[in-house]
Amino acid sequence: MVPVVNEGKLAAVLSDFARTLATDFPIQKILDHLVERIVGVLPITSAGVTLISGASAPRYVAASNSHALRYEQLQTTIGQGPCLLAYETGEAVAVPDLSTEDRFPEFSEAALAAGLAAVFTFPIRDGDGRMGALDLYRDSPGALDRHDMDVAQTLADVAAAYLLNAQAREDARRASDRFRHGALHDPLTGLPNRALLQQRLEHAAQRAQRSHTNAAILFVDLDRFKQVNDTHGHQVGDELLLEVARRLSGLVRPGDTLARFAGDEFVFLCEDLDRALDVEVLARRVDEAFVHPFTLAGAEIAVSASVGVAFAGPGTEISDQLVAEADVAMYQAKRMGGARHQSIDLREALKSIEHNGLEADLRSAFATGKLDVAYQPIVRTSDGHVTGVEALLRWTDPDRGHVSTVSIVDVAERSGLINEIGAWVLERSCHDRSRWLRRRPDAPLDVAVNISARQVVTLEFAATVESVLAATGMDPAALILEITEYVLLEDNERAWKVLGDLKDLGIRLALDDFGTGYSSLSYLRRLPIDIVKIDQGFISDIGHAPAGPAIASAVTNLAHVLGLTVTAEGVETQEQRDAVSAMGCDAAQGFFYARPMPASAIRAQLGALATGKLELPPSRRGNRQAQQLAAAFSDRPPAAAVGLRAPALPARRGRSPRAG
Repeated sequence: MVPVVNEGKLAAVLSDFARTLATDFPIQKILDHLVERIVGVLPITSAGVTLISGASAPRYVAASNSHALRYEQLQTTIGQGPCLLAYETGEAVAVPDLSTEDRFPEFSEAALAAGLAAVFTFPIRDGDGRMGALDLYRDSPGALDRHDMDVAQTLADVAAAYLLNAQAREDARRASDRFRHGALHDPLTGLPNRALLQQRLEHAAQRAQRSHTNAAILFVDLDRFKQVNDTHGHQVGDELLLEVARRLSGLVRPGDTLARFAGDEFVFLCEDLDRALDVEVLARRVDEAFVHPFTLAGAEIAVSASVGVAFAGPGTEISDQLVAEADVAMYQAKRMGGARHQSIDLREALKSIEHNGLEADLRSAFATGKLDVAYQPIVRTSDGHVTGVEALLRWTDPDRGHVSTVSIVDVAERSGLINEIGAWVLERSCHDRSRWLRRRPDAPLDVAVNISARQVVTLEFAATVESVLAATGMDPAALILEITEYVLLEDNERAWKVLGDLKDLGIRLALDDFGTGYSSLSYLRRLPIDIVKIDQGFISDIGHAPAGPAIASAVTNLAHVLGLTVTAEGVETQEQRDAVSAMGCDAAQGFFYARPMPASAIRAQLGALATGKLELPPSRRGNRQAQQLAAAFSDRPPAAAVGLRAPALPARRGRSPRAG
């Protein structure tokens, strides 16, 4: 026989619910707590609650076990039962023997078949209205006495009070969220407004200060928007702004911000930029977004935009001033007729002075053999065997120290040194590999060399590569040339031809820094590449943010479907190593395995490399001479990469910058 209500347990339940009033328990948790506790107080076998909102479906359902959940769902599905009757009448419903009940025959038949014998339902009331019902179930027939019925109704009423309190908290929270969202977002387009843009600018300034990265502002203003309002009316004008916002939103990179600044003005805040060319790509995309007219209210409306660009280099303050500079550049574009983008850089004169001095020193360093090449091992993730190395250019100026990659890229490409230095790096890397093979023929290594977009669009480049292969005896299959999607921005038709000629030589192509540009997915499918190198920015997110690993995993799967192999860059921890291996990356490189080292260090470790068992990099051992050697070839700050390409997205969260 089921015991009658225990007064001590009832008091404990009521005390427990009193404490709940001072908490922020959500409604579902309150209901779950109620049905769990009530079974221990009353002579029942299970309990359930259904909250109902008018004619709509139940908003919340709770049950003490799977049987009670089935009984609750039966009443909702069939549309009849004691729960619904108690909700409709506001009175308790007692069914001590379900087999003799004829008020809801469909529910009775299904519930009896499921093992229910008796049910007692009590309305959960809100003044004169109702919120739902509390159902008490028994697996054997029998009535509840008057005392138990009163206790059950009391518990239902107490639950109603706490549910109302929880509902009020949720309503207040939602109202607060709506208010905050409204305060920071444009009501028409839903984009961030000027206030939220200001917050993002402050955050960008803090991040740039820590990571020494680049940022830019694109200021977009529609041309002759007033004519649209005057001709078609303000409603069509608003529809046009909505469509413009949608088109521009499709151009935003992950992590960047598009805001509606005011009226027909939109602002892009772009962070973690590799170089100014990234902004140029986006500016072109914005120009192209207005090539096709907008179809609104049955009419086609053609509109263009003027775009101003302001770029902030490493160490440059990011503030409202950058927005103001982009605004000035936008008006310059308008004065030139609109429908174009215009860049501004108020620091150009100072940069020009520095550029001229740096160019002279770089020419001297190249002419006198002061440049060097380091090599970072690339390992196979399945077993940790070393399969190749990436060649990385190094330059330490006597006065400047380690020269930043961004500066060298700019100087080499503007001055025309890029082809000469790039060819030298390629030849030096192939010669080093030949010397390694003469010493240990059983330790062959692939050599990856970065090439710049300017090299690729030079028609003689394929001939240069062929000449280097012949002069050094380099196996073409062991040479990997790393390119970025920027190769197609310089001269699309010529770049495709050169890439085809390189493939005809039998070398392999790798798409480097994948994910840092605006159209990598389309290039992944179209470029004649063999290897995809996932940018270190996504790998660094492992253990910190879910987006990076998710993107890296998706890219790996897609690359494998396309028959490509995948290399993860910037692996620096055991957690990152385990993650890239689990997601299927074929190879990896980074400080976890080894720092870049001179050719002599590679030669000294050829025995270990022949078995794939690389020794710990010098920086991890206590040998003072080895530590000095590692320091000479490490990135503090980063030196120039092979082919003088710009680096991948700069380091974040204090991690070491990628070697090259």
